[in-house]
Amino acid sequence: MAVQVLVLPSPRCLFDDPMQIRVEGLRPQQAVTLRASLVDESGELFQAHAHYRAESSGELDLSCSPALGGSYLGVEPMGLLWSLRSKTPYKRLAKRNVLTPFSVDLEVYEGHGDISRLLGKCTNERWFLGEGVKRISVREGRLKATLFLPPGPGPFPGLIDLYGSGGGLVEYRASLLASRGFVTLALAYMAFEDIPTTPEVLELGYFEEAVNFLRKQQQVKDTGIGVLGLSKGADLALSMATFLPGIKAAVSISGSGFNSFIPLKGNGFTIPPHPYNLERMKISDESGLVDFSDVLDDHRDPTTWDCRIPVERSLAKFLFLSGLDDTNWKSDLYCQNAVQRLQQCGREVEFYSYSGAGHLLEPPYLPLCQASIHRVLGMFVCWGGQWREHAKAQEDAWRRIQAFFRQHLMDSDIPKSKL
Repeated sequence: MAVQVLVLPSPRCLFDDPMQIRVEGLRPQQAVTLRASLVDESGELFQAHAHYRAESSGELDLSCSPALGGSYLGVEPMGLLWSLRSKTPYKRLAKRNVLTPFSVDLEVYEGHGDISRLLGKCTNERWFLGEGVKRISVREGRLKATLFLPPGPGPFPGLIDLYGSGGGLVEYRASLLASRGFVTLALAYMAFEDIPTTPEVLELGYFEEAVNFLRKQQQVKDTGIGVLGLSKGADLALSMATFLPGIKAAVSISGSGFNSFIPLKGNGFTIPPHPYNLERMKISDESGLVDFSDVLDDHRDPTTWDCRIPVERSLAKFLFLSGLDDTNWKSDLYCQNAVQRLQQCGREVEFYSYSGAGHLLEPPYLPLCQASIHRVLGMFVCWGGQWREHAKAQEDAWRRIQAFFRQHLMDSDIPKSKL
């Protein structure tokens, strides 16, 4: 019997779908190495491998068979994905064009040493856009955004998705959320087209335009808008939930409870950026990596409190997510402070911090990036995280984000898109 590598339930799926990898046609107890390979849009090769031993039936099932070595150990059904890493150091795997999939080649080789004898292979297509999901470029007023619409008339809950201070228009999280039944607007606010790399000020009115644009879409439910943000995007999400009408739920990922790095101008007020001193950044002599974790002034110092976002004034519901191994900044401590302020006012808030998770909490199965180039700063920045723990955190956080928005933005189940 020829050796077959199977991806179940289908070799074509959404990127955040778990999969079952099986190998059939091996000899009983045969030692093999499984390898995953993915080439990103810049041509960078990401790979992972693990050593296994076939069952007495000659089959291998990664959902119950333990890896004996390689990129990870133990029973890890999705280990070949979340342990992918590039040979070039400090590369982050991210999807730029969501209209095409990432193709993952899965190969099985004889033995645990020299992997030269290929026994079988298959390809897993992992998409960021579900069947029937529409991608619409938005250039209305000042807005620089992309709208993703789930299939069908809806109405669906509406979300605004904000990434961090690296800027650009990042679409892959928004497209996955639309594939799960949310009308999602990916919104650029730095370093994109005519938006400056480092704006002198961010205007709350720009984000209000995004809320108004989303609310007038026919497919969006009238039960209120949700917003989620990562890093700098997270404090913007809190500011939107605090100052803008219509925001009903906000998710902060690796964020803070204060306005960071750029003044935020509202109607008749400006929140200054939390004080920081770049002389406190540490650069590794060995790797050249930059550690920013001590750059910000102590958030407990009352002289910094005019930079706080007064979340306790908001009527929105909040979910905070952070990693305890975040080496970019002290997101867990910063989130704790915001959560305490909300709780002291009797506000409803959820907070989950993950041991071993770093700063870049992404949709599940995107591999950990411990350090990479910051596009705006032009420096290699430490993000932190431990491989297995970070992967588990991403799976849990993704479930919680969707459940949180379902709970607070709708009164019935969201229909989901599938491939």
